[in-house]
Amino acid sequence: MSITPFQVTLWIELLAAGLGGLQGALFAAGVRSRRIDVLGVIAIGLAVALGGSLLRDLVLNQPPVVVWSNWYLTVAGATAILGMVLQPVLARGDWLISVLLDAVVMGLFGAIGASKALSLGVGAAGAVVVGVIGAIGGGMLRDVMLGLSFSFLHVGTLYAVAAGAGTAVLVLLAELGTPIPIAGVICGVVTTLVRLAAVRFEWTFPEQFVVRPRRHRPSEG
Repeated sequence: MSITPFQVTLWIELLAAGLGGLQGALFAAGVRSRRIDVLGVIAIGLAVALGGSLLRDLVLNQPPVVVWSNWYLTVAGATAILGMVLQPVLARGDWLISVLLDAVVMGLFGAIGASKALSLGVGAAGAVVVGVIGAIGGGMLRDVMLGLSFSFLHVGTLYAVAAGAGTAVLVLLAELGTPIPIAGVICGVVTTLVRLAAVRFEWTFPEQFVVRPRRHRPSEG
């Protein structure tokens, strides 16, 4: 597969960071089981906004763009504050916050991660993995900071499946010669639709089952 230049413009990455900061702050401000102050809410917003990009660049052995560019921290911090302010107003739209916005953020970060991996010459399978890491990395860091179990491991969430489906479509389209911007949009749409469908129709993988050894009853005399 030929190496293509990284075609994601700065404003797309800043859009992803901004929506991530907004979603993370809304999520943190709505968690009533934890006593989180203003600084904590902003920190969670930054984690969601920057976590996926940071993990993606570490895996790709690239300088973390969230550190080298001042715009990322500025945009993510501003939208995190906005999310904290808007949370009381948007409290009734919990589904919109927890599912739709989260799915859109995943789709954006997944598309950016997979396309950046392809531009660096990573193989198709590896690019999908990098895309998934970028898509769910911010949520993983958020859950760690809040002391929650990883969301993508919960039955019925299909986080990783949605991210994998979207990034796999992007990589396939890139292999077929589709321009990366178009493939990226399709990736975001596929990720969002799969995530929403999983919630709407309650798609799940079978839960693990435990095989217990049979107990031998003592023979009666």
